[in-house]
Amino acid sequence: MVTPRKGPLSGGALFGVPDRTAGVGHGRAARKVSTLKESRRPDPRWDEEIVLSRKVPQVANVLEQGGGLRSAVRTLNTRYHRAGLAFYLFIVVAHWAEHVAQAVQIWVLGWSLPEARGVLGVPFPWLVTSEWMHYGYALIMLVGLVLLLPGFTGRARTWWKISLGVQVWHHLEHLLLLLQALFGANLAGRAAPTSIIQLLVPRVELHLFYNALVFAPMVVAMYLHRRPSAAERAAMRCACATVPERRPVAEAA
Repeated sequence: MVTPRKGPLSGGALFGVPDRTAGVGHGRAARKVSTLKESRRPDPRWDEEIVLSRKVPQVANVLEQGGGLRSAVRTLNTRYHRAGLAFYLFIVVAHWAEHVAQAVQIWVLGWSLPEARGVLGVPFPWLVTSEWMHYGYALIMLVGLVLLLPGFTGRARTWWKISLGVQVWHHLEHLLLLLQALFGANLAGRAAPTSIIQLLVPRVELHLFYNALVFAPMVVAMYLHRRPSAAERAAMRCACATVPERRPVAEAA
């Protein structure tokens, strides 16, 4: 007597023939369970979206900061251009006075070079000997020329660019002096830090000349900026120009 198997049997299984369809249902069910598990797994793209959602505010903050800087420069060259030029001119004249005072001390009063330290250099000698101080002023000069350039138009802009070009070279000379002081290796084996043109011209005379070359076209630019032509006035975005005088209309005879 044949003992019947439990569960549903196909005809082939009843006669001892292997049933090839056995397990098909179980396989389909297993695949469904696997698919269901995979569908419940978090999509890796969600992680990317989470990362991006965290980065977007950071990028927005950077862009906002950049926009703030551009807005500040725009405001400086429109509403506050006259005040910015006045403050910048004060710094330039103060430094220029130091060079002039040093020249007077050497060639008029007959002081020795170590004693001729300008005005502030007499009570504070480190101001003259510090290459950091000289480089810092050259950098401030360069940054000021760049920041105030957009407010100029026409002929004044051309003269301001001339001053900027001279200051770029002046800044590079001071950067070379600073690097020599930091690394302790002076150009051409000199005893003190030496710039390129200083190989031909002494330092006091050279930097007095540099400051004169920067200052002269700057003054011309400011003068033309205050008294622009009609076309230049129309292109200006600041209120630096003087108001043109209105001539009375001659009465008809």
